[in-house]
Amino acid sequence: MVNQENSNLGFTKEEELLLQDFSRNVSTKSSALFYGNAFIISSVPIWLFWRIHQMDLLPSLVFFVIVTGLCTYLMAMAYRNTKFTLKHKIAVKREDAVTREMTQLLADDKKMSRKEKDERILWKKNDVAEYEATTFSIFYNNALFLAFVILASFYILRSFTPTFNYIVSVAGAGGLLALLSTGKST
Repeated sequence: MVNQENSNLGFTKEEELLLQDFSRNVSTKSSALFYGNAFIISSVPIWLFWRIHQMDLLPSLVFFVIVTGLCTYLMAMAYRNTKFTLKHKIAVKREDAVTREMTQLLADDKKMSRKEKDERILWKKNDVAEYEATTFSIFYNNALFLAFVILASFYILRSFTPTFNYIVSVAGAGGLLALLSTGKST
């Protein structure tokens, strides 16, 4: 749908690719990576509540499934938002190093035009920024999520029942991260 809209606006294929690189939409590969990581990190508190808070596994299975599903969605959203915020900043910081590396790599190729070299440098810069923003987004959000869950479950909600503690601490941590990721970073 976006490609049809861009084609209607008269963009070339190169311009469409460039616009796609800076959109909020993530590739299928990134989306699968985000949802896979989000599912794993959302499932970790199950062990915490089963073994430490002594929640029975089978009677609580419905709560575990619902809260894990909700938290997986919220964490994937937080990953996506954080990645979008970081990608441009990382691209700017890595621009000189990537340009220098790619210029040295492409210096021997006399057949390639300057425009094609610039396009390859831009593609490589975007690729580096994409990779670094993705990995940092996952690491950052996972660390915050686990810290929020531990803080909420062991300190703030420790006097409540384990079921209520689980629902509020895990869903609350996921919701808080999704909310924080929508803010504008400076």
